Amino acid sequence: MKQLSFADAKYAGKRKQPRRERFLIEMDRVVPWQALMVLIEPYYPRGEGGRPAFPLAAMLRVHLMKSWFGYSDPAMEEALYEVAILRHFAGLHLDRTPYETTILNFRRLLERHDLANQILEVINGYLGERDLLLRQGSIVDATIIHASSSTKNKDGKRDPVMYQTKKGNQYYFGMRVHIGGRFRPGAQRDRTAANAADVTYVDILLHGEEPYVCADADYTGVEKRAEHEGRKVIWSVAARCSTYKPLGKRSLLGRLIRQIEKAKAQTRAKVEHSLRVIKCQFGYTKMRFRGVAKSTAQLVTLFAPSNLWIMRKRLLMAGEGRP
Repeated sequence: MKQLSFADAKYAGKRKQPRRERFLIEMDRVVPWQALMVLIEPYYPRGEGGRPAFPLAAMLRVHLMKSWFGYSDPAMEEALYEVAILRHFAGLHLDRTPYETTILNFRRLLERHDLANQILEVINGYLGERDLLLRQGSIVDATIIHASSSTKNKDGKRDPVMYQTKKGNQYYFGMRVHIGGRFRPGAQRDRTAANAADVTYVDILLHGEEPYVCADADYTGVEKRAEHEGRKVIWSVAARCSTYKPLGKRSLLGRLIRQIEKAKAQTRAKVEHSLRVIKCQFGYTKMRFRGVAKSTAQLVTLFAPSNLWIMRKRLLMAGEGRP
């Protein structure tokens, strides 16, 4: 066992457990680390010649923390020096932590072999085995992730794969993320231009076995599209307010329609939980990379643990997490 440094010894005697530490303790217990390492290990370099490679478990944890807390590669390197909580979670010591180039190379390794999507599949399979991923129905939704509109780069142009769109009276520049959630979280996602219509991407979000699909008013008319012809599905799409507002709140028909719409909204709200975790818990409201490949890989890396974060209490109560 290695001797504790002065910084680690001082941290061990702290009197309060910060929220970030509680978050990391819970994620440490619910993430299927062994299954993820088995997935990545065939592609991970052995470190032959030169300095020995960092353990795969440490680099995987550093990569996830970088996404969870919104660090860049240089900022993650410095955070591992400065914050003892992060070092302890990664199993590292102050005398040897990865450089920013090492962190960057690990991220590129996942991008090169499309491992982010496979990580999402592993985690969804992990939840499905524990009956936390139901397939009786699906909920589809979409959200806009902002992108930098700055032209301070070599080309003097904005990111060419991002687009501008208008929502209400506000203009946005970025990409639209489509999510298809089961009635218990388990996201299947895709990304398109920000100005793409939500209704045109429903087909790729459905798994084909659901008898019931719930969506908001942006998906009005989805049942009439050619790709859904012959699909035996009950479409529960929210009605636009303008269709029942003239009926008033006191009429019998008006009250009945509002109760139906409320029931739809309560079901549809479940898919919003994944988006809330991504944007509020992980703080991913603006893309941190230029280009689709890097942004998509990071987004999928966030969606995968967001499913675990939502279901963490059930996993911990069932004793699934590591002690």
